[in-house]
Amino acid sequence: MTAQVGGYAFEGPYTSNDDLKDEPGLYAVVCQSAGNTFALIDVGESAMVKKAVENHTRKESWTSYCRTGQAVAVFYTPDLQEAQRQSIEQEIRKRMNPPCR
Repeated sequence: MTAQVGGYAFEGPYTSNDDLKDEPGLYAVVCQSAGNTFALIDVGESAMVKKAVENHTRKESWTSYCRTGQAVAVFYTPDLQEAQRQSIEQEIRKRMNPPCR
């Protein structure tokens, strides 16, 4: 399954962190709404996506903002450097303005 986030094809969304890999990429935290639609609440990048999501400082914010069920979609980028991932993250933030920052 794929989800379009800011024009990029992300895998997922996944409701379990067990489905995530510790590989470089971007992650999109989404809130599940009625009718199986998802709203972006945060986006980030990391060299180790699974670890970043599991230990994120805004995790409590995600939970308080989204009580209906949150999930994570991932865009793995093994060929991109940190600066390139950060550039994509900022592009998505600017375009989609997620509420959790």
